[in-house]
Amino acid sequence: MIEILISILFGIVEGITEWLPISSTGHMILLNELIPFNVSESFYSMYEVVIQLGAIMAVVVIFFKQLFPFGKSSEPLGEGILRYVKKDIFVLWLKIIVSCIPAAVVGLLFDEILEELFYNYVVVALALIVFGIAFIVIENYDKKRKPKINSLADISFKAALIIGFFQLIAAIFPGTSRSGATIVGALLIGVSRTVAAEFTFFEAIPVMFGASLLKLVRFGLAFTPLEILILAVGMLTAFVVSLFVIKYLMAYVKKHDFKIFGYYRIILGVIVLLYFGI
Repeated sequence: MIEILISILFGIVEGITEWLPISSTGHMILLNELIPFNVSESFYSMYEVVIQLGAIMAVVVIFFKQLFPFGKSSEPLGEGILRYVKKDIFVLWLKIIVSCIPAAVVGLLFDEILEELFYNYVVVALALIVFGIAFIVIENYDKKRKPKINSLADISFKAALIIGFFQLIAAIFPGTSRSGATIVGALLIGVSRTVAAEFTFFEAIPVMFGASLLKLVRFGLAFTPLEILILAVGMLTAFVVSLFVIKYLMAYVKKHDFKIFGYYRIILGVIVLLYFGI
């Protein structure tokens, strides 16, 4: 029973931190240091990735109309059956896929090596601090200029690929924050804050589905009934919490910058280093 309660706690943390630019993986690693699961190492390695699918499904639900490419459109992709493919959404998905290529390639080739090298609280704390400083610096710089990209349609394939390389940084170093890294990259190339947040939400869908599939295959699908329950509870909790957090964040970024998250990251990183005696 205690493991179910811990899974609920992990789901709450995942649902909050997946979308705020403060690193969900980093928070999960730190939480497991403080409240460790009494599960096998192989199960937990899979769990901390697959639980994110619950959060990702919240994006699918909230932005379904913006993401579903099939149906009648004033600007279809072509003739025949292609009349029922919405060109703008189809092109958006192509850009999302392009942006995911760097992280996908590195993840497939080096996932286990990177996890062994960097998935610890020291790397998490340093990444929290470094990208916290980056947020503050970039936001101060960004105030002096107007964004050049103010809609998802304005994001070019080149811009999508550049954002994808920032996502790669997060794939390598836990604590960086996937959403944080992609938002920083987007802001640097002139994407508006609101569009940057939306694009990073959408970008998470193929990335996390791919990462989760990879982890499930490596785990071998050899679940015990308790493990299935633990995973299901964590995913459901993350999904419900994410529904609220995503709506809050979209409302927040329309009126505020991201500097508060930068300060949070720095403070948390320092606390982690002090707590663990570094």
